[in-house]
Amino acid sequence: MLLLPLLLLVVILPGGDNKDMFQWPTSYHIIPIWTFANSSWAQNQGSGWDSDLGTTIFLKSWSKGNFSDEEMTELQDPFGVYFIGFTRVVQDHVSEFQVEYPFVIQVIAGCELHSGEAIGSSLRGALGGLDFVRIQNDSCVPAPNSGSRGQKFCALMTQYQGTSNIIERLLSETCPRYLLGVLDAGKAELQKQVKPEAWLSSGPTPGPGCLLLVCHVSGFYPKPVWVMWMRQPGTQQGDIMPNADWTWYLRVTLDVAAGEVAGLSCQVRHSSLGEQDIILYWGHLAYIGLILVAIIVPSLILCICLALWFWRRWSYQNIS
Repeated sequence: MLLLPLLLLVVILPGGDNKDMFQWPTSYHIIPIWTFANSSWAQNQGSGWDSDLGTTIFLKSWSKGNFSDEEMTELQDPFGVYFIGFTRVVQDHVSEFQVEYPFVIQVIAGCELHSGEAIGSSLRGALGGLDFVRIQNDSCVPAPNSGSRGQKFCALMTQYQGTSNIIERLLSETCPRYLLGVLDAGKAELQKQVKPEAWLSSGPTPGPGCLLLVCHVSGFYPKPVWVMWMRQPGTQQGDIMPNADWTWYLRVTLDVAAGEVAGLSCQVRHSSLGEQDIILYWGHLAYIGLILVAIIVPSLILCICLALWFWRRWSYQNIS
């Protein structure tokens, strides 16, 4: 049973990235990865699964959705067995599928909802970073570049109708029910809106006569956000990173000639802002800097003059 451990695991394993769940369509995906170094050493990882402890990781109290503890136990107990069993089965079939060590197997599986109703589910497998097979609507389709290995895999799958039925049920029934339960149980937190804070800075000089402008956006929730340096091509967006308080942070940079910075602005759009985008102008930094200089320098001169005046008066009084 080459297929059963893999397909059960990737469909029902809780965990993954909770994106903006209430912007339809909404999808839920699981990503397990197996790394095979040689015939005797392999490593497995799965989103939301601690392979060392053999337990599911729930970061939130509502992560179980509307599944009972008994249902979750029935789903997670076989995980450890599947991880180990699938590893051994793959190692036994390496020569049959003409795979050479080392290699990596990646799988992404899940379901998609539209307005609260299931509209699609699928499972895709990759070998060595390249598409291998796709399973959808109870059918297995080899990837165009999978060659004979993909065809052999799909041919093997047709021999196990019971496995196919389990896959179809988990993809089309269990996954949507779990996702809807999570959306309902975590509604208050998933629907919250937290406005971002934004500021500008300069980074390391990329070269002579050039500047690296940085637009920072932090503290926003939910995750989807749009940030862009306006009127200039070449904006580079980094990864959206999590903050400790479950909000998000993004860094967007722009390489620009020093003589072209005047009037540049960074624009931020987020659902929490409504129609009021945040717009930060780079020129304002220089303007603010001039204002600070204009205030601080005269103040320092005045303080020095007052200090000298008091010192001279004190010296005069002591002499008298």
